[in-house]
Amino acid sequence: MNAASSSSPLPPPISVQLYTLRKETAADFPGVLARLGAKGYPGVELAGFGDLTADRLARALADAGVVVSSAHVGIQDDTEFAGALDAHRALGCDTVVIPALPPDAFADLDAVRASAERVNRANELAQARGMTLGYHNHFWEMTVMPDGRPALLHLFELLEPAVFAEVDIYWAQVGGSDPEQLVRDLGSRVGLLHVKDGPADAPPSPMVAVGDGVVDVPGVLAASPTARWHIVELDRCATDMFEAVERSYDYLVSGGYSRGSV
Repeated sequence: MNAASSSSPLPPPISVQLYTLRKETAADFPGVLARLGAKGYPGVELAGFGDLTADRLARALADAGVVVSSAHVGIQDDTEFAGALDAHRALGCDTVVIPALPPDAFADLDAVRASAERVNRANELAQARGMTLGYHNHFWEMTVMPDGRPALLHLFELLEPAVFAEVDIYWAQVGGSDPEQLVRDLGSRVGLLHVKDGPADAPPSPMVAVGDGVVDVPGVLAASPTARWHIVELDRCATDMFEAVERSYDYLVSGGYSRGSV
C-alpha cells in the first residue's frame, strides 16, 4: 500500500530546485520546464531567471503548466535584495529562500546571533512586499554549539517567527545530524523540505536519485507534516541529471510520499 491512502490527507506537492538542472536550463530553459511539466512536476523552485526576461519566464512556466513553488534569492545589499524580491513577486512568487550564509556565519554563538540579525533584516524587506522568507541549510549549520545542539536550531530560536526553515535533509545528515530528529526539533518552523539522497559521507560525493541512497527519506518526510512542498534537489550526480530527477519523481510520487500533477 502507498504511504498515502484514500483516507489520509494528500501529501505535499513535488517541486524541483532548478539549480539541479542548471546546465540544462542554460541550454534551453523553456524546454526544461516543458519536460518537467510533462513528467508531472507541478512546481519548480527558481535559482535565477537564466537568460530569460521575467515576461518570457512567466510565459514558459505557463506553457509548461508549472508554478513557482518558491525561489532562492541570495542576501545582497538591501537595494539589490529588494529588487530581486520585486522581480520574483512579479512572477507570482510569494515565497523566497536564502540559499546560504557562509560557514563562518555559524562558527560560534556570536556568529549565529549576527547571522540571525542579518536574516531578520532581510525578512523585513520580504514582509513589506507580502512575501514569506525562509532559510536553507547546508552541512555547516550542523556545527555543534556548547549545549550540544546544532547551530541551525539556535538560529531559528533567534529568527522572527515568520521566517521558516527549508530543511535540506541530505546536508543535515552529511553535517552529522539526524535529519528526522532535526525536523522534529524545528517542528512547525519547517515550511519546505529539500529532498535529496546519496552516500551522505563527504560533501563532494555525487548524489543519487531519491530512494537510491542512505537517507531514510520516508521517515524524514513523515516527521515533518508542516512542509508545504517536497523539493527535489541534487547538487551533482554521476549519472544523467534529468534521469535522476525523473526517477526521484517516480519514487516519491509512486510511493505516495509526494503529490504530482499527473
